[in-house]
Amino acid sequence: MELRQLRYFLAIADSGSFSKAAQRVFIAQSALSHQVAQLEDELGTPLFHRSRRGVELTEAGNRFFPHAVSILRQAEEAIASARSGTAEPRGKVVFGIPHSVSNALALPLLRAVRQQLPKVQLELTEELTGNLSKQLRTGQIHLAVLFDDGHLSEFAATPLLCEQMYLIEPSLEGKKRRASVPFKQVLTMPLILPASPHGVRPIIDNAAARAGLAPPVVEADISSISILRTTLLAGLGRTLLPLMPFHHEISTGLLSASKVNHTPPLERTLALCASGHIPGSAASQAVEAVTHTLVRELCQTGHWQGARLFTRDINPP
Repeated sequence: MELRQLRYFLAIADSGSFSKAAQRVFIAQSALSHQVAQLEDELGTPLFHRSRRGVELTEAGNRFFPHAVSILRQAEEAIASARSGTAEPRGKVVFGIPHSVSNALALPLLRAVRQQLPKVQLELTEELTGNLSKQLRTGQIHLAVLFDDGHLSEFAATPLLCEQMYLIEPSLEGKKRRASVPFKQVLTMPLILPASPHGVRPIIDNAAARAGLAPPVVEADISSISILRTTLLAGLGRTLLPLMPFHHEISTGLLSASKVNHTPPLERTLALCASGHIPGSAASQAVEAVTHTLVRELCQTGHWQGARLFTRDINPP
């Protein structure tokens, strides 16, 4: 297996056509087909379904795809590491952020990396936490913010912060805003929540079980923060989430947020995670350091509302 074969494979998968891929990688189509055939022979399985409309990945091709991405990325990082010497970090870092964290972290992190690490190219990707875990596991991304659900042992995970969860609902004219509401009462309200097991669902379900209460009444599963925001603004329900995904709507009075009375506090813990078996590049390690400093500043200045720093190690590298 050669690196160029992996590049050819990814080019075909991305373009959906041997002819378009050949143009992209500057090789004759016959030579491209020959290299892919050799790769398929070595793997012992077809990687593409071929038809007049183009090509699609087979089931084996879909399984092979993330590994090809990971191998090429590690090869590029190895070259960059060998050439960098003692120079400042450089290269590409792919950073995964959950939908409900993006509003608080994405723009500040992009600004901080551009200012402090000018030779690092930061690519931010926004996904569900389950997808981020898979991509981090296969090396498709370098770093990711994940929720500490007790299953981060496979990653090099260090804690960032804890976010308190609030009852968030439409601000209705003439309705007095409630400062707080008992957790037991919240569980009886029809809620719109991310689909299980993503995001806060395990936290809420586990807290209810420990308190000997029935699980929440869920009237709709919505894992997209943008769709959930639109639903709340339309007056179609309420949710139980941290403040920051709805910061603008709460600050302008379109939505209201009430504290949830529960002991211990109803919180979710965010951790910064890297692969537990793929060595991090100098660039990814530098971005990791910038992230920790930035999160500390955002918490201490109150820009990350409803959050507190968390210092106990989850799974130190």
